[in-house]
Amino acid sequence: MKTIHRRPGAKLTVITGSEDTYEGQPVHSAIVRNAHLAGLTGATVLDGIEGFGANSRVHSSRLLSISDNLPVSVVVVDAPDRIERFLPELDGIVSGGVITVEAVDIIEFGES
Repeated sequence: MKTIHRRPGAKLTVITGSEDTYEGQPVHSAIVRNAHLAGLTGATVLDGIEGFGANSRVHSSRLLSISDNLPVSVVVVDAPDRIERFLPELDGIVSGGVITVEAVDIIEFGES
């Protein structure tokens, strides 16, 4: 029988633009690379299809809409202390967009 184990975690989300760069590479790639080097559990990049930011300009992937810089989200889930230690790594990489950290439950399934 499987058992469910819960442990406290933190979810870091960085929302940036697909055309935002850092040292010649996409910001989302730089975040993933640095998260990997920091030994975090994992990172996922999600493409947005539509959104707007501080400038209130709507960006869309719709065919009739010529748009650039679509929203991209990088999500990292790990132990709260590991996420907190990683936050300074984002300084300088992320120059626009939004960064959030939320408390989450990490669910693990195991044998009882």
